Amino acid sequence: MIRTIISDIGNVLSGFTWYDFYKSKGYSEEMVERLAKATVKSDAWKEYDRGVLSEEEILNRFIANDPELEEDLYKTLANVRGIMERYGYAIPWIEELKAKGYQFLVLSNFSRKVLRECWSDLDFLLYVDGGILSCQDKLIKPMPEIYSLILSRYHLKPEECVFMDDILENVEAARRAGINAFVFENQEQAKQMLRTFGVE
Repeated sequence: MIRTIISDIGNVLSGFTWYDFYKSKGYSEEMVERLAKATVKSDAWKEYDRGVLSEEEILNRFIANDPELEEDLYKTLANVRGIMERYGYAIPWIEELKAKGYQFLVLSNFSRKVLRECWSDLDFLLYVDGGILSCQDKLIKPMPEIYSLILSRYHLKPEECVFMDDILENVEAARRAGINAFVFENQEQAKQMLRTFGVE
């Protein structure tokens, strides 16, 4: 019997719209791809989310990935407001599941800077029952420790939880921890998947 829904944030409860964010700054397709390779598509972005380095240290790693972009990276990442997109269904969906008696937690790789500067697109966090953001606990998915931590912190039985994430690697890691899990594609598909786990 499922008692707890655990959800990723980016592209599940709020869109991680880095492409639109870079395009909005007036960059060409080629430049958007270069910026992405230096930042969101790099291993350094995972460290950004893990919260173990200062923002200056992270920025230096992005610059090291493509030194020619130093000025653009400084300018573009000065404020990342707009890199997340608010999903209108998030709060009603969370409220609906909680009204049915389910605990709703988040488990997400998230940087302090994005959390701070994109708060208006993350207001559903006021409605959840808790969870883990990577920057606060210095762990990131798919590290096994982050799944163990959410289970222990909230006194959960893995078989009584279902986890949804848009990245297969993170879903597979949850399954290895004994947690029911599936890859999120869209809200309607997720509702259908939740029903297969007995969540009506």
